[in-house]
Amino acid sequence: MLPPSSANRAAPLSAEEAIRTRRSVRAFLPMPVPKETIVRILDLAARAPSGSNIQPWQVLVVTGDALRVLAAELNERALSGDKGAADYRYYPSTWREPYLGRRRKVGWALYGALGIARGEDEKMRQQHARNFLFFGAPVGLFFTIDRDMEQGSWLDYGMFLENIMLAARSFGLDTCPQAAFNVYGAFIAERLAIPKTRMLVCGMALGHADPHAPENGFLTEREPVADFTRFVDHLP
Repeated sequence: MLPPSSANRAAPLSAEEAIRTRRSVRAFLPMPVPKETIVRILDLAARAPSGSNIQPWQVLVVTGDALRVLAAELNERALSGDKGAADYRYYPSTWREPYLGRRRKVGWALYGALGIARGEDEKMRQQHARNFLFFGAPVGLFFTIDRDMEQGSWLDYGMFLENIMLAARSFGLDTCPQAAFNVYGAFIAERLAIPKTRMLVCGMALGHADPHAPENGFLTEREPVADFTRFVDHLP
């Protein structure tokens, strides 16, 4: 079941509802998002904590003709086989359990929802390339950080990004955070005049989820609290 859209929800979502209905949406409606709404989402997100309140985030909001042109250029690069070069490694260089199993499970769940079978490599490639079209969303966000920032600021950035996704849900909108853009960070920086002192953290699609798209119909699972938590009430 898809999370409620702004068109059919009667009241703002509670914090728990926003968290539980947040998901990575991979098909959006062309319905525009008002600039005022985007500003309100970012204003709420900026309440995220950061060490010494340094607020290391910078955001580029791309819409309209600029989004269509840039998305088409990036999609063409992906389909041409241009692998690009990311500024940082997002995933581990060697996969192991339990992470490998989780990754495979969500990948096959997505492809299964789309009717893509194992071995249909071209269809998988086409689906991956849709990342660079922001999955049809009317708003594309790019996030950058100064290159001299350390790991603490990246932790702060994660909280800022999560705030954006939850604030978007409170407005009946959905998102998809996308590390896929990182391989084309140099090209994006050139097209958007991003200073060389900054690097791309990730992109994010923002808009109204398409309720009829099969790729939006599956839910990713989460491990139970008991599997990743240990309570300590006394020391030996």
